[in-house]
Amino acid sequence: MDDRQAEREQMVARQLEARDITDVNVLAAMRKVPRHCFVPERLADAAYDDCPLPIGHGATISQPYIVALVAQLAAIRPGDRVLDIGSGSGYQAAVLAAMGAEVYGVELVPALTQQAIARLRRLGIQNVQLRSGQGQAGWPEVAPFRAILVAAAAPTIPPALREQLDLGGRLILPVGGSDGQTLQLVVRTPEGCSERSITSVAFVPLRDSAIDEQVA
Repeated sequence: MDDRQAEREQMVARQLEARDITDVNVLAAMRKVPRHCFVPERLADAAYDDCPLPIGHGATISQPYIVALVAQLAAIRPGDRVLDIGSGSGYQAAVLAAMGAEVYGVELVPALTQQAIARLRRLGIQNVQLRSGQGQAGWPEVAPFRAILVAAAAPTIPPALREQLDLGGRLILPVGGSDGQTLQLVVRTPEGCSERSITSVAFVPLRDSAIDEQVA
């Protein structure tokens, strides 16, 4: 056990299993991935707290429960191709990779992208590819995806992300603005797409330009 394994076990027991996270693959990945390696060093002691944390450039690492909830809604199985929009520190991508997914991540801020790539490489996580770009555009060159996860709120569901879903694929994203956001689950069916509201959330907005280049 590493020096934070006990904290991960406690996080899973108190924040995930005590709520509604039941997917054994999600729980195993959350126990495995060292969340403290994905936050600024000064915040390492808070890495397993039940809250989001700033990672610089106006971005955050989501609350552990939200990371787990989104992964559970995605219903990922080993070998699934998954798109992670707003990769930030790379933590969500690492959790998906630990579940056996083939992960493609898009992050708007180049500095965060490079930091995440270096971090994943240090941790020996190989089944993740990251690039800088606008999340609304997705990654059409490697579509379709079994799941698309978005870690920033859009006013409406970007059409390109719907189009890049495989049949039966799932898109999970926060939709809304300053007056409120809802986590939405979109499933592509032969007839089109079905939509379901999951819960109220609070995410940073999905931007189309890296307007904040200062480290928080």
